[in-house]
Amino acid sequence: MARRRQLETPSPEALKEIEAGIDRDLARAPAGLRPPIADVVADAARHASPLPQADREAAARDKADAERLRAAEGKGLVAVELPLEEITADALNRDRIVLDEDEMQELMASISASGLRLPIEVFEPLNPEDAGKYALVSGYRRLTAVRRLNAISGGERFQTIPAFIREPGSIANALVSMIEENEIRSGLSQYERGRAAASAVHDGIFQNVDDAVAVLFQHASRAKRSKIRSFALIHEELGDMLAYATGLNERQCLRLAAALRTGTAEVMRAALEAAGARSAAEEWDALLQFVEQAEGAPQDPARGGRPKTAQQVEKSRRTRLANGISIEREHGPNGYAIRFHGNNVTSDLVDAVMENVRHLLEQT
Repeated sequence: MARRRQLETPSPEALKEIEAGIDRDLARAPAGLRPPIADVVADAARHASPLPQADREAAARDKADAERLRAAEGKGLVAVELPLEEITADALNRDRIVLDEDEMQELMASISASGLRLPIEVFEPLNPEDAGKYALVSGYRRLTAVRRLNAISGGERFQTIPAFIREPGSIANALVSMIEENEIRSGLSQYERGRAAASAVHDGIFQNVDDAVAVLFQHASRAKRSKIRSFALIHEELGDMLAYATGLNERQCLRLAAALRTGTAEVMRAALEAAGARSAAEEWDALLQFVEQAEGAPQDPARGGRPKTAQQVEKSRRTRLANGISIEREHGPNGYAIRFHGNNVTSDLVDAVMENVRHLLEQT
């Protein structure tokens, strides 16, 4: 009788070698000779799931939704709620100067009753210590309205505002976005267009007014860009003297710019200071005689047909105060100047500062 051989359990290493050999044999097998059981097992593995079909479909939709959400967030298309105190409205030199009070009251009533329908746009500046955590690109009226509502409620309501966080790539692109938004929603005045271009040159964003107008108003016609260059000249020469500049219509702006090219800036400044105008009409009356005189005088061909570029002005970094006001020092061909920025700046505040400066200078 033959002796039975006792079987031994293979070691883990031997089992791995056996499995590897089987895989190699299957890979070398001609088409059609693959064991049917292998296909059956593979198919079962692919379709095996501990979840019901409806749950698997819901999980697939959730995954697709999450991918779309991440893509939208990356493009700045998802609005987020931002605290009002984290947003700086004047980090960019605003193109709009005057807010119509009747329109503002209507906007506040709409937001109070139905909420803000369109989020504002902001970006994260490279100098948050001066410009704030978020700098406003577009939505100045909406932000102002929500801040007023917050103040009326004593700070209890409207503490945040929905916003799109953009990545404009440059300050120039942010200015373009701001101007386009205002042009579409509530047209800028002629003077505000020119002021936006001149201020961008003054802030060092562009080398000259021609470059600023070409970029900021790139979709405007050639004739309109030419007019905006004239409006920019008015701001360069008379901007600090005109209290009702936005009341000037297009024809008045063009006549005034033509007169300025004849060298009447200084006499116009003196006339405005002496007039103490209390309305746009009175301000225009103070300038009209010089405009008419210039229209009767021959044009100096040496002055050309375009406004001059802004003179070089050195500016210090803005210093942000606890009350939200920012101040900066300027030095240029016309001397030194101190500028105040912020929603809390009022004529009374500036008058008080001027009075303190006067006392200081009288004591030196």
